[in-house]
Formats: sequence, structure tokens, C-alpha cells
Amino acid sequence: MWRLVVLACVLTTGCTATAESGSAGSPSISAAGVPSSSASPSGSTSPTPTPTQPPTQEPKPGRVVVAADSDYGPMLYDATGQPIYLFTAERGDRPACYGACAADWPPVLTRGEPRARGDVRDPLLGLTRRDDGSRQVTYAGHPLYFYAHEGKDQVLCHDVVEYGGTWLVVRPDGTPAPA
Repeated sequence: MWRLVVLACVLTTGCTATAESGSAGSPSISAAGVPSSSASPSGSTSPTPTPTQPPTQEPKPGRVVVAADSDYGPMLYDATGQPIYLFTAERGDRPACYGACAADWPPVLTRGEPRARGDVRDPLLGLTRRDDGSRQVTYAGHPLYFYAHEGKDQVLCHDVVEYGGTWLVVRPDGTPAPA
């Protein structure tokens, strides 16, 4: 078991050059990951390491959603400052924006669980599956979107009517900002 611990340490710390060099005080590691010496700098042998529990697998970090001020009051952004919108043509958490709509209004996707920061309410964050199997972030039951043609911290498309509905920025309480 301790061979795996040594190998894991070498692989995760990026110290393979030092470990393979066989310099004083460093055990030399064979290609199979087996130490060839356990001598310490004083010449005494090191005690056998005690087995440790393998690290627990943490969930993949997901999209971070934050709240910040705007001309429309506090609203949702992703952690990079990209404004977040909802689409009034959707009822419930099922996305209706696909094709050309999704090209202009990309869904807020995540691989892990979405995470709230600041005034964003964690219980309001959720997920819905898109037709392609990707996971879209929801807030207060609304699928969330970006606008593809605006920059970070730039809110250009609040109260825009397009693709059969209105696009509105989302406030931290989960409601759309007034039009």
C-alpha cells in the first residue's frame, strides 16, 4: 500500500525529476514506482509510512453565479461578469431556445453543480437537461442564458423581444427585473 502512496505523491506533486534523480535524502523511484532506498540524510532508515485513507472524490465544481449591480438593480452574472437572462417564452424549467435562438442566446451550461456566491440564493439554483443531454443552470425554475453579442459586465439586451418571447435580466430573488 505504501508504494501506491509514494507513487501518488510523486505524481501529484510533480516532483518526478527530484524523485528519479536519487539525490541524497530522496528515494530513487524505479519505473514501476518502487523505492530503491529509504535512507534519510542522516543515514538512518525512515519508518514505514502508515497507510492513509484515499482522498475523497469531491464533486466537480460547477458554474458560479453571482449578483452584482447594474442599471436594472442587482442582477445575476456568472463569475466572469457575463450577464444572465431568462426567456419569458419558456414555462417551467424546460428550455425552448434551440438552433438560431441558442446561437444568439447560449444557455448557461455546467458540468458540476451550480454554485451561488454573494447574494445569490443557493436553494434557487438548479439544473435541467437540454435535448443534447447537456446540463443547463436554472434559477427559481427558469433556464438561464447569456447573450452572445455582449461583453463582460455589459447589459445590452434587457427587455428585448426576440424568438417569440422577451429576454430579461434576473434579480437575486429569482424574478425578472422590470421591463
